[in-house]
Amino acid sequence: MKKLIPAYIRVPLIFFAVFGAMEYFIDSGDRPAFVKFPMIMLFLVVFLFLLISIEITMSAVDAVTHSLLSEEQKRILNESQSISFLKNDWFQKLIKKLTKSEPIENEYELLMDHDYDGIKELDNSLPPWWVYLFYGCIIFSVIYLVRFEIMGGDTQEMELKNEIAQAKIEVENYMKTAPDMMNEKSVTLLSDKEALSKGKKIFSSNCVACHRDDAGGQIGPNLTDNQWILGGGIKNVFHTITNGGRDGKGMIAWKTVLKPKEIQLVSSYVLSLQGSNPLNPKASEGEIWVNKADKNKIKKDSLN
Repeated sequence: MKKLIPAYIRVPLIFFAVFGAMEYFIDSGDRPAFVKFPMIMLFLVVFLFLLISIEITMSAVDAVTHSLLSEEQKRILNESQSISFLKNDWFQKLIKKLTKSEPIENEYELLMDHDYDGIKELDNSLPPWWVYLFYGCIIFSVIYLVRFEIMGGDTQEMELKNEIAQAKIEVENYMKTAPDMMNEKSVTLLSDKEALSKGKKIFSSNCVACHRDDAGGQIGPNLTDNQWILGGGIKNVFHTITNGGRDGKGMIAWKTVLKPKEIQLVSSYVLSLQGSNPLNPKASEGEIWVNKADKNKIKKDSLN
């Protein structure tokens, strides 16, 4: 019957519409989805075969329906159809190659001796498209067997484990550089003027009530000497500010108030005040803290 859009346009149009939708909605990174996920390629191939099969079936139904019409009905139908895309010579040749179908008027030559309650069997050839698909499945199974069973290729489970391992590495690398994911293991000391200026503002807004504006100590300890209750250095100071001081009498944990980047700034500022000698400082508390690298150097020099 008459179709507004010919099959050779309709099939590619539907196929590429589905293909484009899958590429748009499936997140495959910097690679096409059908390359990263082989199952999508398999789905597209099967989908294309189904589209072609439906078109061939509909064409056959139209042909049978047309053959059942009377001559007058055929004449009226032909007059109403100015263009019949399915009657193009090249399209008919393509259908002939894909189906090897015989004209209805020649079916008597294909009749077999079998008769089941009046239903007779035709000795038609298998459609080439079906045969090629069958051969394709055999070739695919051989490649699959060699690739995964003999050569030990990565299965879906192995690919998942590899992707999870890679994701963990990427998360760890991100945490090393992400300001809001910083911890006492990854924090570094800042010394530039801009960072110290920001740290001073944070200190003035949150710390002066206990440590004084000059960090000489009041309720809290003196932060300008070389003695520390919970250890000095950027990592220890960052940890103390983040998680709080001694239980029951130390300062609160500031991790609920300040972001890791802000704690890094104020920690660096506090350490920049070492040896600043404020007026009337509070008596030193804790122990003299020496950097491990300095300790190792002192120990090495004493052995020499």
